[in-house]
Amino acid sequence: MSNNELFLIALLIIFSLPYLIWRIGRTDDFAPLVVVQIVGGILLGPGILGVAAPSAYASLFAPPVLSMLNGVAAWAVMLFVWSAGIEIDLGDAWRNRRETIVTASSALLVPFLFGCGAAIALIAWSGDWIGPRASPLQLVAGIGMACAVTALPILVLFLEKLGALRTAFGQRVLRYASLDDVVIWGVLALILVDMERIERQLIFVPAFLAGAVAIRWMMPKLAERDRWYAGLMWLVACGLAADWCGFHYMVGAFLSGAALDTHWFDTKARDSFRRIVLLAFMPVFFLSTGIRTSWGIGSGAVFGAALLLLVASVAGKLVGVGLAAQALKWKRHEAWLVGWLLQTKALIMIIFVNVLFDREIISGNSFTALLLMAVASTMLSIPFTRRSPILPELRKTAPQAGSDAS
Repeated sequence: MSNNELFLIALLIIFSLPYLIWRIGRTDDFAPLVVVQIVGGILLGPGILGVAAPSAYASLFAPPVLSMLNGVAAWAVMLFVWSAGIEIDLGDAWRNRRETIVTASSALLVPFLFGCGAAIALIAWSGDWIGPRASPLQLVAGIGMACAVTALPILVLFLEKLGALRTAFGQRVLRYASLDDVVIWGVLALILVDMERIERQLIFVPAFLAGAVAIRWMMPKLAERDRWYAGLMWLVACGLAADWCGFHYMVGAFLSGAALDTHWFDTKARDSFRRIVLLAFMPVFFLSTGIRTSWGIGSGAVFGAALLLLVASVAGKLVGVGLAAQALKWKRHEAWLVGWLLQTKALIMIIFVNVLFDREIISGNSFTALLLMAVASTMLSIPFTRRSPILPELRKTAPQAGSDAS
C-alpha cells in the first residue's frame, strides 16, 4: 500500500472514529467533540494502539505518513493559535482594568504556585519528569504555567453553547482568560530563552515590534478580504522568525495574532474561520499529540502524576478566583461558576505542553501526565458549570456596549 493511501486511511480514522463516538455515545454533556478527538489521539498513539496492535500501528503510522500528518498538524496549530491571539481584546480589558487585573492575576498566580508545588513534588519523587535540556527551574515554571492555563477558544465555544457568550458575564470571563493568555505566552517565551541563541532572540524582539507597528498601520487601509491574506502572511513570517531564534513557531503564531485588532475582522467571519480550523485541521493535531504520549515509567505513575496535577490545577483556579471574588465583593456562587469556566484547558494547554516537549523542557512522562490532566480538567468544567444555580440569571444580562464577544 502506498504512503498516500496510508495517509488517507489515517485521515479517515482521525475524522470518523471520534465523531461517531461523540455522536452515537451522545457525550456532549461531559465530553464535547474536541475532548473526544484528543482522547482518540491518545488511543491511536503508541501507548494504546501501539501496544494492542503493534504491527497495525507500525504500518499505519510509518515515518513517511507521520511526516505528512505532522506537516498538516503544524499548520493547523499555527492557524488555531493565531486565531486565539486575534480574539484577545486588550482595549476591553483596559477599560475594565481593576476587575480584570485583580481576577486574572489571582486566577493565574494561585494555580501557578500550586502547579509549581506539584512539580517540585514530582522532581523529589523521580527524575523521570524533567526533559534532557531543562533545568529544574524551567520544569517547575513550565508545569506551573500549564496548571494555570485557560483555553480561550474553547471557553468561547463553551460560553456559546451555554448561551452566555454575548452577555456581560460572558465578556467578563473572556477578559480574564484573555489577559492570562498574554501572560502565559510571555512566560513561555522566557522559559524558552536559549543562551546559545540569545543574540537571535534579542534581534527578534525589536524586529517583531517594528513589524507589529507596520502591520497595524497597514491593516486598516486594506479591504477585509485582503486583511485575511495579509494576516496569514504576517503569521507565517512571525512563526518563521520565532522558530529561527529558538522561541518556537507557536510563540510567533500567537504574537502575530495578538498584534492584530479584533475589530479588523468581521465577527461571523472569525467564528467561521475558527470552526473550520477546528473541524478540518485540528483533529490531525490531536492525533500527532496522541502519538507523542509515553508511559515509560508505567501507567500507574503517570496517572498518579496526572491526578496530582489535576488537583493542583483545579484547586488553584478555584481558590484564586475565590480570593478575587472576596476582594471585588461578587455575588454568591459567582466565583464558583467563573472558577469552573476557567478550567477549560484543552487545546491551548496541549499546545503549550507540545512546545515544552519539543524544546525538551519536559519528558515524555510529564507530557502524558499533563495531557491527561488537560482532558480531565476540561471534562470536569462542563457538568459543574451547567449545574450552577445562577447561570440562568446571568444568561439574561445584556452585552456590554461596544463589546465583541468572539
